[in-house]
Amino acid sequence: MTSDRIWLSSYPQGVPADIDPDLYSSLVDLMQASFKQFGERTAFSFMGHNLSYAELDTQSLAMAAYLQSLGLVKGDRVAIMMPNVPQYPMAVAAILRAGLVVVNVNPLYTPRELEHQLKDSGSKAIFIIENFAATLDACVAQTAVEHVVLCAMGDRLGPLKGTLVNYVVRNVKKMVPAFQLPQAVRFNTALARGRSAAFTPVGMGPDDIAVLQYTGGTTGVSKGAVLLHRNVVANVLQSEAWNSPVMKRVPANEQPTSVCALPLYHIFAFTVNMMLSLRTGGKTILIPNPRDIPAVLKELSKHTFHSFPAVNTLFNGLANHPDFHTVNWRNLKVSVGGGMAVTPAVAQLWLEKTGCPICEGYGLSETSPSASCNPTTSTAFSGTIGVPIPSTWMKLVDDEGQDVTTPGLAGEIAIKGPQVMAGYWQRPDETARVMTPDGYFKSGDVGTVDERGFFKIVDRKKDMILVSGFNVYPNEVEEVVSSCPGVLECAAVGVPDDKTGEAVKLVIVKKDPALTEAQVHEYCRANMTGYKQPRVIEFRTELPKTPVGKILRRELRDQK
Repeated sequence: MTSDRIWLSSYPQGVPADIDPDLYSSLVDLMQASFKQFGERTAFSFMGHNLSYAELDTQSLAMAAYLQSLGLVKGDRVAIMMPNVPQYPMAVAAILRAGLVVVNVNPLYTPRELEHQLKDSGSKAIFIIENFAATLDACVAQTAVEHVVLCAMGDRLGPLKGTLVNYVVRNVKKMVPAFQLPQAVRFNTALARGRSAAFTPVGMGPDDIAVLQYTGGTTGVSKGAVLLHRNVVANVLQSEAWNSPVMKRVPANEQPTSVCALPLYHIFAFTVNMMLSLRTGGKTILIPNPRDIPAVLKELSKHTFHSFPAVNTLFNGLANHPDFHTVNWRNLKVSVGGGMAVTPAVAQLWLEKTGCPICEGYGLSETSPSASCNPTTSTAFSGTIGVPIPSTWMKLVDDEGQDVTTPGLAGEIAIKGPQVMAGYWQRPDETARVMTPDGYFKSGDVGTVDERGFFKIVDRKKDMILVSGFNVYPNEVEEVVSSCPGVLECAAVGVPDDKTGEAVKLVIVKKDPALTEAQVHEYCRANMTGYKQPRVIEFRTELPKTPVGKILRRELRDQK
């Protein structure tokens, strides 16, 4: 069925209207096919150490046997709380092969947040890096977690380098606070035990749960999006098809290589970095701390790479760093922007410095995540979130749930496709609230669509500012102000106002220390109508962000 998908005419040549979500019965099936086909290739590169597909196969199988030896059975949940280290993909492969469910956890969670997620998911085991073990120690007694696999930065770097790295992390940088977890088993010990344990293959199908992906909680309590094997497999194949026009340009003698600077617990990196790379026989460069821009650039200077998924703040931070030129960006075929709006100023700078335009996409935890994207063959930044990717339908609905059919009129973006979640974990009421009778997921994002099928976000419903009855969308304000000379980044939020109900408050991080409030007001007057202009301007040294780099508008709103 293609007749009602106006966007198909905007697809680059060679991109299919649909993918076959049944190509693999599960993520296990997908991974095992790649282990067999690409055994000698490097799957992951970390701090100068390579992990091959064959090693990932044997080590994840041993770890799967270990998990089964603990008495864990099909469907049990296992949490992973680590940065981008090789143990992450090994744990994911082991959990899935053992018939279990991956629960991705943000390693920077507080004990309260961690306790909520472990209790809500009913996780019985956790893989955790020792740097954050104190957080688990503070709440584990209130959860169902019985088994702890304790990882360290240097675990998989060989005896000499691994010991040195662990010594520096623990004793020099003092990054491991004291903790008491007597039940914990070290990762390498668990691996050794698994090698001598029996592994029983578990029949996994497309409708089995693969991942509980918790939403960031920006709209209330953090909820677990139930992603089936079918959902993630479909999104991997959709992403592969979408990237194929430019990834075909990678020379035959070069292994397709992607940079994984986004944390793997985030569904964008989980699917579009790790799982997509495994499917295509690619190499993934693991970046453990994307906030350390000099370290990121130093690592990238050692590699040839072709794909770089990132968020606007990371593209911005890298492009503005004096060491940017030390990296060879000439092999870059696709820069995918997601997670938050890409601003025109950052897109322009990135294109100037790399020659590779940022191809902005859109998705959510609930859609595994990719739903739409700009064509990877684009040569200019469109300012839109592109068109729905293969096998995906998108439309706009109003507050009554009716379709918005007038071009240019805003409505809530609704998405249907094989990548859409099965629902929220143990929250049928919440699931019913976001799913339409005809199977669309309501995103909570307000958007418009043009006559070619290109969608544009105007904002999250919740972030909208109401000034004297007029809707002000923070994205628009931020887009304008981020192009103002002297502005590095900014965020717009609504604040109470006696006269207008709400007013726009603008928080700015300066690029030029000499920038004044008056200059910003003048720029806004020249570029925005009266009610959209900020009433309050505040300068700060940094903006509050999630570990992925999304600006936390809620935090700015809550701060008086």
